[in-house]
Amino acid sequence: MQKAIKRYFPVFVLPTMIAFTIGFIAPFLLGIYLSFCKFTTVTDARFIGLENYGKVFQDPTFLHSLWYTVLFTVLSMLLINVLAFAVALVLTKPVRGKNIFRTVFFMPNLIGGIILGYIWQLLLNGVLAHWGKTLTYSGTYGLMGMIILVCWQQIGYMMIIYISGIQNIPGELIEAAKIDGANSWQVLRNSDGDAVDHDLYIFNVNKRFQVI
Repeated sequence: MQKAIKRYFPVFVLPTMIAFTIGFIAPFLLGIYLSFCKFTTVTDARFIGLENYGKVFQDPTFLHSLWYTVLFTVLSMLLINVLAFAVALVLTKPVRGKNIFRTVFFMPNLIGGIILGYIWQLLLNGVLAHWGKTLTYSGTYGLMGMIILVCWQQIGYMMIIYISGIQNIPGELIEAAKIDGANSWQVLRNSDGDAVDHDLYIFNVNKRFQVI
């Protein structure tokens, strides 16, 4: 069986690699090239070097957008990880109905981005309507709305990853730590924390690429 897999795996991998190259790698490389060009369409691109980059960092609109993007990334990643880890800790304890809670927390991750944005736009505009404002009234409102939306969607996803990491901790390790006199915080930091550090790193790298 293993020999057959090694022999024929290129046949199965090739279609995916072709689609990935056409749909992602080629446009990505073309986009990098066009960033050094002046153009209206891809057929009349004229190479101008770093001129575009010099202009963009002098554009206050771009700098404002960049600042909001960085702020959104930092705040959402901190909130998602902290809240998801807290929920995972609770739902790895002997809590009645914990499987139902896990399902409920994970369900928002299954909703598509367009539908999710439309739903939360209605909800947040409905709340702000009490003060005669909308999400477009201020960039701060839009930023906070996006953070709330992303947290609501991603906390359940990260919760599952953290639960997986916590459940892989040997029970003997925790018992040994308690016997040695470790308090709850020390057990959490040195046992649970170490178990999910890898999951946290993978998630954060993935989110950075999504923001880029």
